[in-house]
Amino acid sequence: MTKPAPHELVLIEDFVNTVDKETDEEALRSPEALAGWLSEHGLADAGEVFDHDALAHAIAIREDLRALLLANNGGELEPEVPAALTAAATRARLTVALDAGGRATVTPQAGGIDRVAGRLLGIVARAQADGTWERLKACPWHTCHYAFYDHSRNRSRTWCSMAVCGNRAKAAAYRARGA
Repeated sequence: MTKPAPHELVLIEDFVNTVDKETDEEALRSPEALAGWLSEHGLADAGEVFDHDALAHAIAIREDLRALLLANNGGELEPEVPAALTAAATRARLTVALDAGGRATVTPQAGGIDRVAGRLLGIVARAQADGTWERLKACPWHTCHYAFYDHSRNRSRTWCSMAVCGNRAKAAAYRARGA
């Protein structure tokens, strides 16, 4: 396994990776599973209840975040993704708050799943501002799309794992050349 993303970006990385695209193993399989995952990761209060609509919204946010990570890795960003995430930010009623040290944070004023989405989008905004966002990527292999943080010095890492997806890509390219 690779080294996780730094600071709060690990929440985005972990959230995007709540589904394994290759095995269809889904961590957010029910509203109760969603509540448990969010609580364990500090994104919701213990005992907070979510319904099926909240689950559908969480999965949509997850997949829109994955699309951003694929774009960070050279993929094409569908135009509806920024619009959907902007709408989620609006529902979260994001504001800027300053802590006692004067550090600005983006804070959601909404409750429920909109607050969770706002918290995640606040992390995205902060990471974009500090330059770490572009290093959070999703594997471009069509059956993978696993989120990972590119710790390479020159930001050139493409695959979640050279031993797995990188090797698959090299083998496919070899076969395509007819060798």
